[in-house]
Amino acid sequence: MAKKSPKWNERKKQEFILSGRGQGTGKDYKPWITIQDFSSQGRASRVYGWKTKRIHHLLTDLQTKYFYLLEWTDSVIDIREQYPLLDFDAVVKDKEDLNLTLFCDKESHIPYVISTTFLVTCRNKSGDIRYAARSLKVSSELEKKTSLEKLEIERRYWQEKGINWGVVTQKEIPNALSRNIEWIHSSLLDFENRGFTHVEMQFMCNALIDKIEKNIKVMREIICEYDEEFNFEAGTGLFIFKYLIATKQLKVDMNKKIDINKLISADILITYGEGERLNATS
Repeated sequence: MAKKSPKWNERKKQEFILSGRGQGTGKDYKPWITIQDFSSQGRASRVYGWKTKRIHHLLTDLQTKYFYLLEWTDSVIDIREQYPLLDFDAVVKDKEDLNLTLFCDKESHIPYVISTTFLVTCRNKSGDIRYAARSLKVSSELEKKTSLEKLEIERRYWQEKGINWGVVTQKEIPNALSRNIEWIHSSLLDFENRGFTHVEMQFMCNALIDKIEKNIKVMREIICEYDEEFNFEAGTGLFIFKYLIATKQLKVDMNKKIDINKLISADILITYGEGERLNATS
């Protein structure tokens, strides 16, 4: 009987590298781990990114929530998830006290490639580029020896690279903000799928902004009147409202659940896209 192939070996590692995993930037980046590779705690998600124009592979709810914060942060220009430390041996010289055997395949004894949840590229107002690495962990994992050892490996690697690194748990995630971003997120991607041109979108956005400026009502009423006035399909006004928030032409309190049954137009600031600054990588 043929021996069962190990889950991880040198050949599989080379296949990953040759296929481009962990390489590239922006829309060309390929994560080292995809949702098809491993089961995860929580719900894995595939989300099309505003900034990268590609599918992101997010292995847990926590990763997905933090991803939405990064999408909302104006200074973030690239998000690389499941980023592998492929050159760890060359970069980190001080590793004698690390228990690297914890991260080897039990059958092949080949070391796994350690990855950091997110490598984020940021650009400030002056145009300067900086990088930040973030490891996402549920707080209970920080009590586990294996998790702490892995984090120490990551810490030393990014320290040698001169890149800011930190751990983010669910305690640092503002849930209302993340849920609101998720609620509006698809609106930036959908208008062409809905058959709208850029000119049509500009008209519809200006028309809804005009109604918000001239009426002090709850948003549900304004949205319904908007659909009726222009004979739009039901739901169009809500889609445009989400789009205006996503493009930061309308500013609402993103730290409270957006409820169109309660939100009054007078509580909405029209910014015409001036943007909101949220530093998710500080």
